[in-house]
Order: sequence, then structure tokens, then C-alpha cells
Amino acid sequence: MKKFLGIFLISTLLFGCTAQQIQETVGAVLGTTYGDPTEQEAGQGLKDALGIGITKGMGLLSATDGFLGNDLVKIPWPEQATQVKDAMLKLGMQKQVDNVTVSLNRAAEKASGVAIDVFVQAIKQMTVTDAIQIITGGNGAGTAYLKKTTTPILTEKFRPIVDQSLGQVNATKYWGDATTVYNKIPFVKPVNTDLTGFVTERALEGVFKMVEKEENNIRANPLARTTDLLKKVFSFADRNKK
Repeated sequence: MKKFLGIFLISTLLFGCTAQQIQETVGAVLGTTYGDPTEQEAGQGLKDALGIGITKGMGLLSATDGFLGNDLVKIPWPEQATQVKDAMLKLGMQKQVDNVTVSLNRAAEKASGVAIDVFVQAIKQMTVTDAIQIITGGNGAGTAYLKKTTTPILTEKFRPIVDQSLGQVNATKYWGDATTVYNKIPFVKPVNTDLTGFVTERALEGVFKMVEKEENNIRANPLARTTDLLKKVFSFADRNKK
């Protein structure tokens, strides 16, 4: 049996089978199959999956360069202030432009850790009906639920942290320096951006992008289903995709 499995795995990897196909076939050979989960198992399995995604995603974002070094979530200059950046670059102020970019992302990194507790509370309040719908709802369904149920409270919690963080990482100073230089240019329209609001909004977008990425990984990759319950619940999801 071991020899057969070894030959099979080598063959399937060579011929481009997916991890899910490999796992399902090996499961069939070994007699390891998963029946439909109970409602309670479905609810707990989804909560476990979202918990894994949240913990991993927020851990990555709250680290140094969690936003700045990740093109998926990196915060750029506000769109309405791109002319400020362009003008500064023409004046040879690359360092000052970079200081603003770095500081905006550092503020988001400092704030993102608070999202974990909010998400955990939302997951605890999830009903069994919600869980079943999310499990069979396909990619991003769990994240969409969290986005709907947590955005107002996350915005409320993020904004003061972002505001404080902007000061701590000198973003407010760098931004003030930049807009002051720009606003002194003759005949330009002064720029007055709500920097805290902008970073708060973009930080939340980054948080949800990372949670969705991790959620979809568990849906797509059987090897990311690290417990028997996750395997059972998401095998059921695979069989009942909408």
C-alpha cells in the first residue's frame, strides 16, 4: 500500500494534479472519507477557519512592513494629493515623499492589531444559519460577513489609534511639511486632506483583503485544513459549492 501511494503521489505531481485531487484520491484509497458535518460542527469549523485566517492575517499586517512591504495592501498617497507628490518630486524632494508614504503605512500597521478582538466577538455571535450559508457561499463569503458586521465598530476603534499613530510616526509632521510646500506654489488649489480618515479607510480595506486571502486559501487548499474538523467541514463545502 505504501509503495502504491508513493508511486501515485509522484505520478500525480508530475502530471499536474492539484493538492485537493491528490488528497481526495489518497483518502479514497485509504478509506478516509468525511461525511456531512452536523450544524454544530459546521458552525465550529467555520469559526475555526476564520479564526486561523484572522490570526495569520493580522499577525502579518501588524508587523513592521506588514502594509508597506505588501503590494496587496500598501497605502499610497491620497488620490486627491497626487499632485502634491508630483510637485515635490519635481522639486527634488524624493526623501520627503518617501517619508510620507512610509509613515502612512506605519500608522496602519500599528492600528491593525486591534481588529483581532473585534473579529473574534463577531464570530462568537454568528448563528448556525449564518455559518451554513457562509460555508457553501464560496470564496470570500466569510470575509463579506465580517465586513458587514464589523466595519462600523472597527472604524470607530481604528480612527483614534490611527490618529495617535500618525503623530507617533511623524506622519502628521511629514504631511504638514508636504502640503505647506505645495500650498505655497502660486495659483495652486490648496490641499486639505483628512489624513486620519484616509488611512483608517485604507487600513480597513487592507485588513479585509488579508482575511479574505487566508479564508480562500483554506477553501482552495486542502493542505491548509489542519484539523479533522476543518477537513470535514470544507470537504462538505467542496461538495456543495453554489
